[in-house]
Amino acid sequence: MKATAFIEPGKVEVQDVEKPKIEKPTDAIIHVLRSCVCGSDLWWFRGISDREKNSLVGHEAIGIVDEVGSEVTDVKKGDFVIAPFTHGCGHCAACLAGFDGDCMNKEEGGNGGYQGEYLRFTNANWALVKVPGSPKDYSDETINSLLTLADVMATGYHAAAAAEVKKGDTVVVMGDGAVGLCGVIASKLRGAKRIIAMSRHEDRQKLALEFGATDIIAERGDEAVQKVMELTDGGADAVLECVGTEQSVDTAVKVGRPGAVVGRVGVPQKAEMNTNNLFWRNIGLRGGIASVTTYDKEILLDAVLKGKINPGKVFTKRFALDDIQKAYEAMDKREAIKSLVIVSEG
Repeated sequence: MKATAFIEPGKVEVQDVEKPKIEKPTDAIIHVLRSCVCGSDLWWFRGISDREKNSLVGHEAIGIVDEVGSEVTDVKKGDFVIAPFTHGCGHCAACLAGFDGDCMNKEEGGNGGYQGEYLRFTNANWALVKVPGSPKDYSDETINSLLTLADVMATGYHAAAAAEVKKGDTVVVMGDGAVGLCGVIASKLRGAKRIIAMSRHEDRQKLALEFGATDIIAERGDEAVQKVMELTDGGADAVLECVGTEQSVDTAVKVGRPGAVVGRVGVPQKAEMNTNNLFWRNIGLRGGIASVTTYDKEILLDAVLKGKINPGKVFTKRFALDDIQKAYEAMDKREAIKSLVIVSEG
């Protein structure tokens, strides 16, 4: 089968590899229909983080169940499924508390190979999200939105949930990538009255407004903080941090009113942080790896199927699997907000 492998910083390629097999009774094999490139993939693509040469890549996909292990009963061969990157078991303390992103029974090597024709999916019984019917029952637009439920939409929602966004709130969203844009969708879905998107790119600003943002701030650092304070009565009720840089986290803490909560889903790029700034203004900070299966099953799948949200619009360019290098380059050069990869038509 074909699958995408990391070669070196700046280079990925499609290789012929052996089709994965069921290794444990809790596994499933997924025939991938669509995958995509994530902003976090750019870390190793740019050489910021290390990755083993020839390792298979990708962690977001939708597809058809090709085979299941003996202990998998919730899905069966032929089912149309969303394949979250989180692989929650559904019965450990973390999963039962609604934090399947921190599943305590996660298996090593689970996140790789999604940008390929077939995927071995661990903890398949609970973690896979079954979509009613088959792909032919849905429009191209809806299928793209379903793909976002493998990661990016659920991660944006996690930021809003962690920040405790509620009806009538004023929210600031840090980051105008796909996760930040999905954070705008999530804030509106949870009832926010005012959503301030921090963005300096015109195409992303337009999409943020379409998704429900009420205001755009293009400034950074202290200027951004000043702008937020001018627009709000003392700062935002909730802040979504969807970048992970030191500046973004610092700004997020400063634009919240006393007592606000920062929902942090941007993968941290620096270990050090001065938490004293949180203390003196009673600012809360929480977040982490998204609870993908939990959010999909509780709210997001239904919201997509009923047309309440359309996060698939974050895919602004599409590529065939054989053109995967171009898909990465489009993201790397900011020519695409998020690159869609068509692996198979069925």
